[in-house]
Parts: sequence; C-alpha cells; structure tokens
Amino acid sequence: MSRILVAEDEERISSFVEKGLRAEGYSTTVAATGPDALAFAISGNYDLVLLDVGLPGIDGYEVLRRIRASDTQLAVIMLTARSSLADTIAGLDGGASDYMSKPFKFDELLARIRVRLRDAGQVGSTTIEHAGLVLDLRTRRLTAAGRTVDLSAREFSLAEEFLRHPDQVLSREQLLSRVWGVDFDPGSNVVDVYVRYLRAKLGSDRIETVRGAGYRLV
Repeated sequence: MSRILVAEDEERISSFVEKGLRAEGYSTTVAATGPDALAFAISGNYDLVLLDVGLPGIDGYEVLRRIRASDTQLAVIMLTARSSLADTIAGLDGGASDYMSKPFKFDELLARIRVRLRDAGQVGSTTIEHAGLVLDLRTRRLTAAGRTVDLSAREFSLAEEFLRHPDQVLSREQLLSRVWGVDFDPGSNVVDVYVRYLRAKLGSDRIETVRGAGYRLV
C-alpha cells in the first residue's frame, strides 16, 4: 500500500483529499503546518507528498527545498492557488515532481499520483479488470468482452471509479467529488447523465441503480 502525506492547512480540502485517497486504497497522513509537513516528509515513511504552497510556519517552497536537501527521490506534487507561469516554474525548478493549481479535479489528481508512483516503482499493474471489462490506464482504453469501447475523458474517469469499486454502491456525491471535483455543484444531475452514457456503451445491465443510494457496477 502506497503511503501519501497530504500537507494542506485548509481543512475542507485536506479532508476531501484524504477521504478520496483512502477510498482508493492509499494510506494517508495529514500535516497542517510547514514544520509538521517537513518532519513527516523526511522521515522516510512516505512514497509521495501532496504539498500545499501556502503552509503556515514554513511555506511549501521552503519545505520542498529542505526535502530535496535530504531526499532527491521522494515524489512531490505541489498544490497551489497561484496559477501564474512563474509560480509553476518556481515549483518545478525547486524540485517538484508535478504542480497542480487549485481548484483541481480529483480524478486528475489521482491520475498524476499514479504516474508519479509508477515512476517510483510503487504502482504495478496498469489495467483494472472486472467481469469481462478491462480498463487500460496507460492507453486509456476500455475493452468489453474483447471489443474496444470509445470513451470520452469523463466517461473514462467514471468507468475507472466503478471498476476500482466493483459490486460496491457509489453515491452520486461520491462520484461527483471523485470524478468532477470538490467545487462541482452537488445539485447537478451530471452523474445520472454520464451513467446513461456508460450504459449505452457497456450494456444497460452493467450499472445497476440502487434506489436512494446510488449506482453499482455488477
């Protein structure tokens, strides 16, 4: 199990990210200050760090500099509300493995985490399989009973969520937060629309509606 440090001082974001990562099978720790983040990061107990730039005590850039002074291999994805090119360059030049601006979509964050862990040798298989469905995370292709199914980027992300949790009921709220992101309108019917799209491509019997609870891949 890969171990991820979430260094984020905004509790709403850290809680959202931590819950989502745990649902994906990652082991997580949250640090709300720069000094705590640095202490955890250099302990050698983590495979990847999600590092907010605006941490109190020591900012993310300085935490990154000190991490790199002791560990050049640890994967670090910087998270920031600053979206200028200069900030991105500063983070990457400082040794960040990747750089994401807030607000971000959780499925994109997961994809970037998988890439960085894979680069570090922490992620093995690049395919997810269940009951005749095979999702290739590297080529982003889905095959169903041997035939290739064309999916849009959002359909692919939704299919990935279902395939990572087969036979498990996923609520609309869970799917919204994981696939569309923390800032998406919770009253939207976009989940229902995209489930219909997937049913049309995979078969109407593959995704079951659980009344009052959500959807389940069967």
